[in-house]
Amino acid sequence: MATSRSSSELERGLDLIRSGEHFAAHEVLEDVWRTAEPQERDFFQGLVHVAVAWYQAGRGNAVGCERQLEKAARRLRPYAPVHRGLDVAALLESVEAARGRFPRLPPPILRAP
Repeated sequence: MATSRSSSELERGLDLIRSGEHFAAHEVLEDVWRTAEPQERDFFQGLVHVAVAWYQAGRGNAVGCERQLEKAARRLRPYAPVHRGLDVAALLESVEAARGRFPRLPPPILRAP
């Protein structure tokens, strides 16, 4: 996938998460993940897990939510503190803060450093 296209799709996915459209974000980010270069796949897959975690929380699925939070943290950790203009360290903090707080997860922190 071309860098400019993946960057615009990344921003689209992050905007969807910010607006609470977690299922749509998952769809966009999953498309990016599938076509990403091998060294980028875990980053995008981690973002997919973030979207799915908050989606599962909204559906009332505690086990699914917690599993996705765990997977998100594992996939995203190697990209901290910053990757592709995203403050991954802050996102990881919000993922950790969400663990054990089902069903009232604080929103994920998705910002530039």
